[in-house]
Amino acid sequence: MNEAVVQEARARIGIDVGGTFTDFVLFDPAAARLLRHKQPSTPEDPSRAVAEGLAALLEAAGLGPQAVGLLMHGTTIGLNAVIQRRGARIALLVTEGFRDVLEIGRSRMPSSLNFHARKEEPLVPRARVVEIAARFDASGRPTRWPDAAELDRAAAALRALAPEAVALMLINGYAAPEAEAELAGALASRLPGLPVSSAAALWPEIREYERSLVACMNAGIQPLMLRYFDRLRERLAGQGIRAPVFVTASNGGSLSLATARARPVETLLSGPASGVMAATRLARQAGVPRIITFDMGGTSSDIAIAADGEPEFATRTEIGGLPLVLPVVAVSAIGAGGGSVLRVDAQGVLKVGPESAGADPGPVAYGRGGTRPTVTDAYLVTGLIDPARFLGGRLALDSAAAHAALREIAEGLGLTGPDAAERAAWGALRVATAGMVTEMFKTLASRGLDPAQFALLPFGGAGPTHANLLAEEAGLATVLVPAGAATFCAFGAVSADLRRDYARSLRRRLDAEGAALLAARLAALEEEARGWLAGEGGLAQDATLRRAADMRYAGQAYELRVPLDGVAPEPAALAEAFHAVHEQLYGFRDRTATVEVGTARLAIIGQVAPVPLPELPAATQPLPPAATRAVFLGEGWVRAAVHDRASLRAGHVIAGPAIIEQADTTTPILPGWRAVVDGLGNLGLERAAA
Repeated sequence: MNEAVVQEARARIGIDVGGTFTDFVLFDPAAARLLRHKQPSTPEDPSRAVAEGLAALLEAAGLGPQAVGLLMHGTTIGLNAVIQRRGARIALLVTEGFRDVLEIGRSRMPSSLNFHARKEEPLVPRARVVEIAARFDASGRPTRWPDAAELDRAAAALRALAPEAVALMLINGYAAPEAEAELAGALASRLPGLPVSSAAALWPEIREYERSLVACMNAGIQPLMLRYFDRLRERLAGQGIRAPVFVTASNGGSLSLATARARPVETLLSGPASGVMAATRLARQAGVPRIITFDMGGTSSDIAIAADGEPEFATRTEIGGLPLVLPVVAVSAIGAGGGSVLRVDAQGVLKVGPESAGADPGPVAYGRGGTRPTVTDAYLVTGLIDPARFLGGRLALDSAAAHAALREIAEGLGLTGPDAAERAAWGALRVATAGMVTEMFKTLASRGLDPAQFALLPFGGAGPTHANLLAEEAGLATVLVPAGAATFCAFGAVSADLRRDYARSLRRRLDAEGAALLAARLAALEEEARGWLAGEGGLAQDATLRRAADMRYAGQAYELRVPLDGVAPEPAALAEAFHAVHEQLYGFRDRTATVEVGTARLAIIGQVAPVPLPELPAATQPLPPAATRAVFLGEGWVRAAVHDRASLRAGHVIAGPAIIEQADTTTPILPGWRAVVDGLGNLGLERAAA
């Protein structure tokens, strides 16, 4: 029987390793069911939490290890290593005369209004940058090339620096990626045991600084990722799980483990991207055309924008203050997470974050030695979450400890009285929310978008808990809370298609010759992409190609990405497509200006068998609350109806103030709002007046 057919008939498990919790979603096609699980993360060895969570999930499902046909895995290990500068010790080999490529960067101030701002430290210090007599001209012809003696000298100089990995970047290497890759192979043969990352082989796009960073990030996280993947494989084998492992990528797709081992830089933003892709698919099924996704986990909160079933992609983002030019789902950080620490500064101002308590020690209420209150402690003190039902009762929260910690914050703010801790907690939630809304509005304004036209789709452990607060402050009319919001990134992983992006810079005028060269480059990228997909284990049922090109008017410093699907490969049609994109973004077009093509882009998407969402039966009678409890909402205490989400049916309507609880998260409904349950189990929060 075909391996892909066997995998499709067996269980698929999505895994998302976060800083505070590791999330799991199991899809069992034989029983047409979805199971979810949250496991506290183990930052010292993330594979341990994965193994422990898998064991608990399979036990809950009543399945043995042989029933697992596929593991889809997202992780932030590489991302954290880049941000915290805890990657492997690497050396960089560059064209002679370009040793300062990382030091110079783009020669821009980090902040044009702050003359004391310090630029980010280079990923590789100048002392570990070695030069080699090798470079190409703009057409890809070598103008200098090393002989065996020069290669031996460069290898010896690199070896003397005692690196764990090496990155290689040659000037104009984007025009001859195969030749640069050959040079990387020649070096690797002289440096046994050291992986060598070729910048042009990884991402053949013009601009040497950004290309160098791609290679350095890949080299810096590769040893860490390889060690993690090896430990994971050992633990899985010890549990009897022999299923293939796929790794989610920053573009919202997934890659085989072999591809991820060779190109770990493509997985840096895999977790957030998976959640956005799942949210986009869910919004399409629910008939919601425009959404702002809101991912609030333990350490931070992120948003992304999706319209008409497609998320926004970016070809440039920043990680740890450094540019990354790989295609990614456009995710923007907007503020605090559930573990963000609350404090009062020297001026008596209440601050939330950016420091996080993480998984260990975590919030004060966890009882693991944490002494500084967090956003989660504020939820507990205000009554938004139940200390006895957190994580389905698996982690009992210490309400008295959280109150004591918030009373200290209240004293720092000069608050007194019996409700001082509650007022301090509510103030912290208001501060966190105001910061999120400010960043959200800035993100939307930069794209010319009106937030009133979007629905909020929250996920992550704290996303549903904070969603109504955020929507109220931002003036949004609708919130759509998925049934499995707390493990949504893991759901995005288990339902991820295979995807990989390709690029090749050409820098040509858009005339007949330029259009022909663009078509040839796209055809070559398509051949490479189809070859890659064929080697990914036969998981994909079908393939979709998306073509685009970066274009600009002659003299402009940067290009615009222009979708080319359905555009005739003729100069006039290509130019018109660019004019339309330019006019949409900047409000004008210049038909007299010369148009240039910078980079050809192609994405291949291999469709994997979809994961169907279970439908909820229709309600036959009104739903009485399971209980009521007091909740502090700023002006004072109110009695809120408490509902168990598992008891909800399609068509149920719940008026605020109310609390909807489930094993892994809580959804408060504020006064003046109501929740309507749809056929997929989503909670549609809307203003009651509507």
